[in-house]
Amino acid sequence: MHALHARLPKNFVLEERLERYADSIEASPARYAGLWAEACHPLDAVAPHARYDRVVLDMGCGKGASTVEAAEREPDTLFVGVDLEPICIAYAAQRAQEAGVANAVFAPGVASKLEEYFSPGELSQVILNFPTPFPRKKEAWQRLTHADNLVRYRRLLAPGGVVTLKTDSSPLWEFTRGQLALAGFRTLWESADARSERPDDPVSWYERRLSAQGAKVLAIEATPDPAREPKLDADGRVRQTMPLSLIDYLPDDLEHMDYIPHGMQGTVINLRNLARKGHFDRHL
Repeated sequence: MHALHARLPKNFVLEERLERYADSIEASPARYAGLWAEACHPLDAVAPHARYDRVVLDMGCGKGASTVEAAEREPDTLFVGVDLEPICIAYAAQRAQEAGVANAVFAPGVASKLEEYFSPGELSQVILNFPTPFPRKKEAWQRLTHADNLVRYRRLLAPGGVVTLKTDSSPLWEFTRGQLALAGFRTLWESADARSERPDDPVSWYERRLSAQGAKVLAIEATPDPAREPKLDADGRVRQTMPLSLIDYLPDDLEHMDYIPHGMQGTVINLRNLARKGHFDRHL
């Protein structure tokens, strides 16, 4: 959720930070495709070919708080945090090293290139913690839960692997439910208050900040259904049958929304003003 940019401390030099914490950064993730579990495992003279039991992708990992916390809890799992922002990678790597966590590594990257970074069946889980919602229709392809991205995850997941979304955005949550169906996933769990149902889950920086503003954590977890293949067009993209603007997933009564999802405050305010003037149109 890159609309929540972290303020840089005085004298912060990105290149210096990336170099200082380079042991927790994989600057060229494509080199490790198919090799993550073994290549990132610490060298062991007793078991020289040791490997991690699982590889988990934290896509859009931000500053890595929940990634590192999860890695501390599961030392036999490798957590790979991928984020577009180099600043986030620097902070996440610093957090991992200061915590003494060896099974969390971070890499710069984007969802559209994940099939270059990982091999088919290499991932046990894809975590999407508070991804940027991109509310406009023309931006829908950038959402990490757009069906085209979900199909990428599907190809990379091992049998029984899961995609787990957490968000403060009810429109993004509803949109994702439809996209999962289009991408051939089966829902295993969904919640309108995930923190109360799974109170011990790791907490991301975004969740802490938005929960303090009144957000509930919405979640959905799904697995590829072998019996349901996604329907693709000639360009290999999923055939869309769902509304793509998140405005279409807002409640009818905008005046009495208890919480406006992050990234949609301006949109909701504008729609409220239009509704008061009798010009409310959900379509961007």
